[in-house]
Order: sequence, then structure tokens, then C-alpha cells
Amino acid sequence: MQLLDFEKFFETGSSFEVPEEVIARVEASHDFLLKFSKDKVIYGINTGFGPMAQYKIDAQDQIQLQYNLIRSHATGQGTPISTKDVRAVMLCRYNTLSLGYSGVSRGVIEQLGAYIKNDLCPIIPEHGSVGASGDLVQLAHLALGLIGEGKCAYKGAVRPVSEVLEELNLQPLELKLRDGLALINGTSCMTGIGMINIKHAHNLINWSTLVGSIINELVEAYDDSFSEELNRVKRHRGQNKVAKAMRSSLADSKRIRKRENHLFASVSSEKVIPIKEKVQEYYSFRCIPQVLGPVHDEICNAEKILVEEISSANDNPIIDIEKQNVYHGGNFHGDYVAYEMDKLKIGITKLSMLCERQLNYLLNEKLNDRFPAFLNLGKLGLNFGVQGIQFTATSTTAENQTLSFPMSIHSISNNNDNQDIVSMGTNAANMCRKVIENSFQVLAIESIAIAQAIDYIDVDHTLSENTLKFRKMIRNFVAPIKEDRFLAEEIANLTEHLKKEKAFVSIEA
Repeated sequence: MQLLDFEKFFETGSSFEVPEEVIARVEASHDFLLKFSKDKVIYGINTGFGPMAQYKIDAQDQIQLQYNLIRSHATGQGTPISTKDVRAVMLCRYNTLSLGYSGVSRGVIEQLGAYIKNDLCPIIPEHGSVGASGDLVQLAHLALGLIGEGKCAYKGAVRPVSEVLEELNLQPLELKLRDGLALINGTSCMTGIGMINIKHAHNLINWSTLVGSIINELVEAYDDSFSEELNRVKRHRGQNKVAKAMRSSLADSKRIRKRENHLFASVSSEKVIPIKEKVQEYYSFRCIPQVLGPVHDEICNAEKILVEEISSANDNPIIDIEKQNVYHGGNFHGDYVAYEMDKLKIGITKLSMLCERQLNYLLNEKLNDRFPAFLNLGKLGLNFGVQGIQFTATSTTAENQTLSFPMSIHSISNNNDNQDIVSMGTNAANMCRKVIENSFQVLAIESIAIAQAIDYIDVDHTLSENTLKFRKMIRNFVAPIKEDRFLAEEIANLTEHLKKEKAFVSIEA
């Protein structure tokens, strides 16, 4: 399963069916495990869990053990994750259990498929996972919904799962063998949230690249900072792709200048100190490929790692039909995902810092020497222009800087020291999501300022097609600001639009 599969599933509402070959593979794994475990000690089938694995479970109690595990671990707290995230979690759990290495019954796969198909989303709280034996707490809430208990989100309302199952003529999942353990013992929560994060991160950096191109155009920057000649001698792929995207966006601009036509055109014998014409732009304009390039490369790397995780068996133990054996280990550990979410949120925080500095330049007339203070299109002193929106952008960027501290190094031993080194992967994914949401807000605020700047210079005939298209889009949500007015709702609406709408510029993957 690739990111494109996720995008197709979430954006087109594609139907979901469980293929027959998946059912056959799952049943073969389950049947083998059922026979293999009859005269052997197998963790989670005839033993307790975690530190209580030393206790043998009688045959008549083994099914009840699976229910006990789910109910006892559904202890999450905090705000429920979004229904989109829950769907991603279910899709990830379905994918890994369908590989045939978990020994689950066909009922598990069919129940997950039915919930995905009907968009029935068990309520999963954001807090609870330490990401070591996987996302035990969050996935316990998912499993609780599958067995017909707890609450779910369905058609925009939160209701008891039992009511919705009756309405849909579906039965609660009947657990078998090790179904409970297989459902909660994995990385599907952190990975599902992570995949949604990556989807938004791709769009965010595309918008940011477009905005960076426009802001260079507004100040009539030289083109050599994003030229092929300059960037190709730095070998990093992301930098060169960002620069290429900028060149594409500005190809028809009449405001971007060539250094050979200005500073290189002639050498004056007159000694003028300082030189009136700006020789180089500030770093937030001139270093866009070097700042956004590594962010792009990290988004792509995170995508690769998370796709590998989705396609992996990440529970314990692992059932190997070919070798006719069961292997105990730690495939549920979430460090692969945790590291990528930590690195991704650091990169996105840097992106928001770039946007905030570009915004500051536009609003400070002493820096730009071309726009009125705070891009005020009204009466200076009486009106405030976009002065107020900068406070929100600065505050939000500062929050990102704190949130970007790595979560994966916060390992705290728990579970009677059985889980003595943990990943905190879901915490990292949740914090990464917040950083991405914050960054869309900062980008929306910068976009409003850019629209004000375009209105002020009023030279549409010199601007690129993408810039004019972008200004038109912004003005659909935020009218020109001359007289002071309440802007909070307009900012929020534009932020949501930027998250949902694909950018006009796309960096090659």
C-alpha cells in the first residue's frame, strides 16, 4: 500500500472489499496456529500478557483472555483523533493483519473491512500509547469497537457502537485464538496518523514553494538563487527539485531580474557607497531551495519508511507457515515511525519559520523599502492593515519550535519494566500533526499579506500566471483589507482551504 492508495481512498471515497486471496491467506495462517499451539506454550494464546506471560491460561479461559485484554487496555484519554485518522488506522491494521503472519481469524479481517466500508469509526483517544508493544491503548479502543462495545463516530454523530451495528445489520466480532492480541499489538495508530501527516506535508511544502516564488517576484529578485546552474553544483535532490519548481512557477514573470542585465551590465567609475541597488536578497528569499530542499527530502524519506511499516507484520508473535514455526520478538516496536515523525515535525517547523520571516519582511517597511507599514491599504495611523495577523503567526511558529523537540528520546520504562525502552511513536505522530496544522495557519497568514502586497503594487501585467491565480484564490476567502475588520474566521477558512486544495506548484517526488 502506497501513499497514493491512501489519497485515492480518502479523496474519492473508493469502495472497500476484502479480496478472496486475503481471506485464504488469513485462514491458512489461523488454521496452522490453531493446530501448532495445542501442545505448546505460545505467548498470548495460552499465557498471560507482558510480565504475566509466566502464567499459564487454562483452555476454557483462553477466549475470555482475549476480551479481557481489549477491555482492560481501552484506557485512553484526551481528545479523540479525527475520523480520517481512525480510517487510516483501520486501513493500516487491516493491511498488516491481511499479510498472513498474525494468525487472526477471518472474522477480524471481515469486520475491519465492514467498518472501513461503512465508515464506522470507533472513538480513539489521542493519549495512551507509549509505542513499544505497539499502540496498545489506542488499538484497544479500535478493537473495543470491533467487538461491539464503546462508542463510534457514524454519519457525523457519536453513538454507541451496538446501536450502529444493529442499524447496519452487522454482528459484533467474536474473538478467537489470539485475535485480541493481534488487534492491539502493532504500530497501526502511529502509522495511520503518520500517513495522513505525510499527505498534508507534501501539500504544505508545495504551497510554501509557490509562496516563496511569489515573494521573490514581488521584490523583483534576481533569478540566480533558484537557477539550475547554481543549484546543480549542490548535489542534494530536494534542493534541486525545489529550485526547479520555483523556475517553473516564475517562467512567465516579467518582474524577476537577471543579474547580467543589471549589476553585471556595466561597472561604473563613480564610487557610490553604499550601492543603491540591493546586491543580494535576505536569506528567507535567497535560500528557499536550501531550506525547503531538506524538508522535501525528509517528507519523501518518511513516506518510504511508513509505507514499509504498513506493509510489514508488526505484532508478536509472528506466524510462519512456510517454516512451520512461531517466532517471538519485538516487531511491534515503533521507533521507525517515531524517528520519522520527529524528523518530519522538525522540518515542518523550519518551514513555518521560513514563512514567518518572509511575512515579517513584507510587513516591515524599513526592511523592504517598498511597501507601506503592515501593508496598510487604508489610512496610516487610523487603520492597522495586517498588523494584527502577525502576532498569531509569530505565536504559532513559537509553539512549533517547542513541539518539534524529539519525542522518541523520551523513553520511560513501564509495565513492570518489561517495556523498558519505548518509542512514544503515537505521541510523535500527534505532535507532528499539530505542527503541520500550525504551519498551514502561518502559511495562510503569509498568503493574506502577499495578496495585500500584490494589490498595493497593482501591476498585474508583470506577474506570473500562478501568482495571479494565487491572489484570486486568496481573495475568494479574504477581501482586500483597507478598513479594519474581524479576520479570525477568514483566516480559519483560508487555512482549511489550503489544507484541502492541491497547490498550483508541485515538487517532483
